[in-house]
Amino acid sequence: MARLTSEFWVQAYLTRLRLQDIPAFVTAHGDDTAGAVLVKLNTLDGQATAFQRSFDLMSEARNWAELATGEEREVDAAIDRQKSFDPDLWVIEVEDRAGRHLLDEQGLSD
Repeated sequence: MARLTSEFWVQAYLTRLRLQDIPAFVTAHGDDTAGAVLVKLNTLDGQATAFQRSFDLMSEARNWAELATGEEREVDAAIDRQKSFDPDLWVIEVEDRAGRHLLDEQGLSD
């Protein structure tokens, strides 16, 4: 099965968010072809959650799992640790008081 490039996936995700009037920004530009992607959800109340794509060996499905959740500075520290050993990492920050990130929508785990 052909895989989407990271850059293509990121642009498609940003478009979906924009269509729902959810602000989002690329805060770290990773490898265009095969960089991993982290999504930080900032609820603008001092709290945040970082999500990373994972693979479930039992179901052979891709999904989004929490990397870190809590105070925004702690989530930022977890993201910085990931960036320190993966220079190809993309980081997208989504800002939504209602906690919308759309990662559970069809097509975003593929």
